[in-house]
Amino acid sequence: MLKDQPGFESRWQGRSVVVSRDGIVAAESPLAAQTGATILAQGGHAVDAAVATNAVMGVVAPHSNGIGGDLFAMIFEAPTGALHGLNASGWAPEGLSIEWLKKRGVHAIPGKGIYSVTLPGVVDGWEKLLNRFGRMRFAQVLAPAIRLAAEGFPVTEWSAHRWTADRNSLDTNALRTFLPNGIAPSFGEIFKNADLAKSLEQLATDGRGAFYEGAIARRIIETSERYGGAFTFADLREFSSEWVQPVPTVYRGWTVYELPPNCAGIAALAMLNIMENFLLETLGHNSADSLHIMIEAKKLAYADMLQYVGDPHSKDIPLAEILSKSYARKRSQLIDMKMSRDAVEAGQRIAAGNDTTYLSVVDREGNMVSLIQSNFVMFGSGIVPEACGFVLQNRGALFNMDASHPNALAGRKRPLHTIIPAFMSKGDLRIAFGIQGGWNQAQAHAQFVSNIADHGMNIQAALEASRFTKLTFEGCDVQMEARVSPEERDDLSKRGHRIEVLGDYSDLMGGGQAVLRDFTTRINYGASDPRKDGSAIPEPPINAANMGSGSV
Repeated sequence: MLKDQPGFESRWQGRSVVVSRDGIVAAESPLAAQTGATILAQGGHAVDAAVATNAVMGVVAPHSNGIGGDLFAMIFEAPTGALHGLNASGWAPEGLSIEWLKKRGVHAIPGKGIYSVTLPGVVDGWEKLLNRFGRMRFAQVLAPAIRLAAEGFPVTEWSAHRWTADRNSLDTNALRTFLPNGIAPSFGEIFKNADLAKSLEQLATDGRGAFYEGAIARRIIETSERYGGAFTFADLREFSSEWVQPVPTVYRGWTVYELPPNCAGIAALAMLNIMENFLLETLGHNSADSLHIMIEAKKLAYADMLQYVGDPHSKDIPLAEILSKSYARKRSQLIDMKMSRDAVEAGQRIAAGNDTTYLSVVDREGNMVSLIQSNFVMFGSGIVPEACGFVLQNRGALFNMDASHPNALAGRKRPLHTIIPAFMSKGDLRIAFGIQGGWNQAQAHAQFVSNIADHGMNIQAALEASRFTKLTFEGCDVQMEARVSPEERDDLSKRGHRIEVLGDYSDLMGGGQAVLRDFTTRINYGASDPRKDGSAIPEPPINAANMGSGSV
């Protein structure tokens, strides 16, 4: 296990690490984490718990995620020691193209509406995960989510804050579904979604077929036709998520894994490779020098990510070069320790939302899941298919309208994705982790890894530690939490950084979850970010044989 944080008697860490000999689920909702932990107690695999947890998250936080969105996951298979990746991000409809939009007078991809919709990949991803690793099927793992959607649940504090959507961005069905009284539900108010319960019941009976070929598919196509979209039944029927190989780098003895493009995770690896050229451990945690190095490394890494990342099936991406240590040394030489760099070689600026949910699971055998799922921006496209209870995502808003760009819009193509699950290992330690929040994610991953590898923090302390974020790709603007000392902030300002000071635990820094397995002791650890409503909940010590399959 990682060493204890110094000065335990006066620690600033707000929560203790959860520890158990059995499984642990960490999620942004205690109800979701509790669901997953109960699935583990019923004999489920970590994947069964992850799908059940994700399904509940789609019920209790519909602004952030749901079956109308996309999913990425990494699965550590304890018996073999293999790490698997799943890309369940959807493609643009085959008939959608830059020329098709221009003929309709659209010269920039809208952030909302039918032209921003890409095919939802999450349901196909769930089925592939369950078929390959699960011990349960849809009827069992979806039962808790169906119950919560039908009977209702009290809206949590943070979710109530995020639910206050822009009414003008929601269509009539979305308003009826999510603002049933004309306003967003308040903290503690019971919210029900009977339409979503019915959609989940169809999945429980017919699996992916219900979504991509059955009644839900028909509703999606009818919605696309009503708004002038390009989706066809073939676009849904022929979609398949893909197994991919996670991409590693080594940082201070830890092997850190991200998924390959179209994920933006390579930005985290590139950032770590640049940071490795500086002795952050000796500079002190969140000192002006260490923060300056990380902020400047972020700019350089994100510039390369924007320039090169797109759908790997449509254009070669120079992964080996971007992630090479020699390339990182060259990039690190561009960092001036006395001055913030105002401009880097980057692609065009792209706006991104932070409406995503991340969860991680470890079971008693040591199988682990790192899973992230999203509608993209708040309530996705703002479009709800008739009587379905979920929004269609707006991930297509990230496509580029420049036909020469790797991320150029084209039919049956996946856009650049901000959502990234992560994994790291050293010796007999394995950590499944992630931190959501749009373009915040890769830079937050790098800070989390540094907190552990450079500063010896445990996983809870590493999540709680004050962070910075830079959501733009040029300029010297940067945001950081007020827990960074005024002295260090003043030093950074003298180097040209324009700092916006946020609250102690800011939503813009994203919310993370993590689980750790020590394979020497066979002990599991869990952590949950206080920037969200969530919890890390251990598997309850109950007899699975005495439990009904739908219990929560």
